[in-house]
Amino acid sequence: MRIEADVNKCCGSGMCALTDPELFDQSEEDGTVLVLVSEPGPEHHAAAREAAALCPAGAITVHG
Repeated sequence: MRIEADVNKCCGSGMCALTDPELFDQSEEDGTVLVLVSEPGPEHHAAAREAAALCPAGAITVHG
């Protein structure tokens, strides 16, 4: 699995960081998404997919 985030789409809602703070954070400058682990282990796959589904801006893409 690989996680990508488009900061240009991100609206800074923080749903990703709330869903899995080990995978996502928010920039202190503008609140946009930061991917902390772009290739997470299997224990984070469900949370990564949930974060992508919950993102109101569609800024998170999960491959694999």
